[in-house]
Amino acid sequence: MLNKGKNALSNAELIAILLGSGSRNESAVSLAQRILASIGNDLNELGKIDLKFLTVFKGMGEAKSLNLLAALELGRRRKDSIVAAKPVINSSQSAFEYLFPVMADLPTEEFWIILLSQSNKVINMIQISTGGIAGTIADPRIILREALQYRAVGLILCHNHPSGNLKPSEMDIRLTIKIKSACELLDVRLQDHLIVGDKSYYSFADEGQL
Repeated sequence: MLNKGKNALSNAELIAILLGSGSRNESAVSLAQRILASIGNDLNELGKIDLKFLTVFKGMGEAKSLNLLAALELGRRRKDSIVAAKPVINSSQSAFEYLFPVMADLPTEEFWIILLSQSNKVINMIQISTGGIAGTIADPRIILREALQYRAVGLILCHNHPSGNLKPSEMDIRLTIKIKSACELLDVRLQDHLIVGDKSYYSFADEGQL
């Protein structure tokens, strides 16, 4: 890193620096490569690992594992600080870019809302519920209560699918219709409902389902 700069290093080499050392029979780089290979070399999956997962690997004691988990948590918090900027959202792509840092690494399904002003500037982003791998429940009354409390004019629904399958379920579709009807009664615009995966998203608005 001193000689070539951080951008020249591979993911395994960066992780090896965090680990500090390997074991008697394996270098830190080789150990890092094994960890990455176990999750398909996917950095999004790396963000979901826990202490139990890491300590299975020979050469990964608690201290090394905690060093790596601490670095991953710092990266996650850095992404959270980007979200705090509260930009203007005027498309599904801009909504996805705002949501992605928070929702990309989640191991279980969560439901969030983005509250918008008249000019589509983010007022707040609020977690409504969290559940298991298969689903979570979002109460329309809680969603509309938050919208009214913050005097939001626009609303974007969003939840993740940890499986990576972006196709909306029948429950997703029914919930969207129910919340849209409630929004119309209260003069709040339901602008979109996004299903977020590791690298992409599904937009109800783009697909003509709103």
